[in-house]
Amino acid sequence: MDIRRFFFKHRGFTPVPFILAALILARPTWLSYCLGLAVVLAGECIRFRGVSYSGRSTRTVKVGGSRLVTAGPYSHVRNPLYIGNFFMAIGWTIMGWPWMPWMALIVLVFFAVQYHFIVDLEEEFLSGKFGAVYETYRQAVPAWIPRLRPWPEAEPMAPDWKTAFRSERNTFQAIAVIAALILLRWKLL
Repeated sequence: MDIRRFFFKHRGFTPVPFILAALILARPTWLSYCLGLAVVLAGECIRFRGVSYSGRSTRTVKVGGSRLVTAGPYSHVRNPLYIGNFFMAIGWTIMGWPWMPWMALIVLVFFAVQYHFIVDLEEEFLSGKFGAVYETYRQAVPAWIPRLRPWPEAEPMAPDWKTAFRSERNTFQAIAVIAALILLRWKLL
């Protein structure tokens, strides 16, 4: 199996070991808990805004896409959902404060490797499907560090907040449950 496809297919489950480590090894303080929760929520805000433009099509196990989304956060950066995911994973690590700073470094390295493979696969697909249009977008919009001004050639579209709420409902629930579990684990130490 192509390692890129493996990481893509299982990308929704790869944060689980880090969340479990944050829970099992939790040694938070009020500062780390609150700061970590703020980072998790910032990551989810990034994700939520991205999903409001890309829709539910991002919840797949196979690389695909019927349209090239270049509006909203995608006019600033090509991978807003993965940036949001990374912030959420780092946030859980900060909340639980296990093996700090080493756990944060492990999370950073793991996500950098995982998303390198996933983005490579997605870009191969998008380049094949959308050709020169995607290459123009790819040259103008950075993969990871957002440009300050939106790409002026972005295709106009309005966010679909209703679809984003439906799509992210499980993520909202997971945030609440994990935050509560880390808090309980901490208080029951």
